[in-house]
Amino acid sequence: MPNRPVALVLASLLVLSACGSDPGASGGRQDITVWLMKDSATDDFVSRFESEFERDHPELDLKIQIQEWNGITQKVTSALASTDPPDVIEVGNTQVAQYAASDGVTDLSGKVGELGGDDWVPGLAEPGAVGGKQFGIPFYAANRVVIYRKDLFEAAGVTPPKTRDEWLAATDKLDEGDTQGIYLPGQNWYVLSGFVWDEGGDLARQDGEKWSGSLNTPEALAGADFYQRLQALGDGPKDSDEAKPQQTDVVAGGEVAQFIAVPGAAKLVAKANPELADKLGFFPIPGKTAATPGAVFTGGSDLIIPLASTRQDGAYAVVKALAGEKWQVELAKAMNYVPNRTSLASAVGDDPGAAAMAAGAVNGHATPNSPKWAAVEARNPIKEFLTSVLTGADPATAAAEADKVITQALNSGA
Repeated sequence: MPNRPVALVLASLLVLSACGSDPGASGGRQDITVWLMKDSATDDFVSRFESEFERDHPELDLKIQIQEWNGITQKVTSALASTDPPDVIEVGNTQVAQYAASDGVTDLSGKVGELGGDDWVPGLAEPGAVGGKQFGIPFYAANRVVIYRKDLFEAAGVTPPKTRDEWLAATDKLDEGDTQGIYLPGQNWYVLSGFVWDEGGDLARQDGEKWSGSLNTPEALAGADFYQRLQALGDGPKDSDEAKPQQTDVVAGGEVAQFIAVPGAAKLVAKANPELADKLGFFPIPGKTAATPGAVFTGGSDLIIPLASTRQDGAYAVVKALAGEKWQVELAKAMNYVPNRTSLASAVGDDPGAAAMAAGAVNGHATPNSPKWAAVEARNPIKEFLTSVLTGADPATAAAEADKVITQALNSGA
């Protein structure tokens, strides 16, 4: 019969054999699970990142899992509440506040300096910061630009404008005969947001713990006035957005001089009408002065680390790599994204659409940083406000009505 110490050793070995090796044990490899969203990166990018990351971090075994956007909010919320969540999660930049409100996200404020935070694209960095703490680390950005018909601009004797006034003048000149100077549907509230930000306004403002809609302000009303003046130089519907009808289908008809969209929309136009493939160009949305491009809504993703992850060091190593210069440049080139740092904009300089997008990204913004902003978008009184203004309603009255809905949504349950 074996002595007691030997029996204990044998028993321990049996337990380890049954449960598998301990990834945290000396000499073992620690599994790091990463959730990336579908279509955020190419398969080749993911494969190369996994391979090179593991080469540089032999103690870590990377497990990248691709997630669908549909239903992701509830899935992430559940993961953050679990005791064994994934170690890194890609989330929409405007969703960070909602997830941070659960107290289940790691505060990475102390890492901002070494991650190049002073150089981050504002529209990704700002929504990643909640209550003065940095929970989301910018991953990639995308924003709208003006896509224009180079041949129609040349025929009209105009060049891509640098200021709002030049833009109105050029668009007015292009709006002749069967040609629409611009196709701008009446409910493109993301475009309106940029004009409002240019005026120094916002869609909502926070005072202490309370939020209030801020469309009925001189700044927001000035943004709406510019929208109305620009929208009138085309035949876009006043009561629908860019999806009804699909604006790329309208532009493919050949009678639109310019429209506002992410650069990839040009490919959809060219697919529908191959004759336009070489006739489309790009420029940043003009600002009030030539010194600064127009403000734009910055879409994209941030990276968060669940607080319940027991592998914080390994998770941060992944975030640091994905947010670092090498992989930011690789991702931008693979996907025509804007890198997370303004100084890396030249990395996409060979692609005219991405270059225009990167130029505009320096004046990027995000929607109000409230965990309840999704409730506003679900009803979206901003669209109703725009339609009211474009169809002759008093702008201040329409804005006040929209503000009531925004205020109620942002303070529900408070």
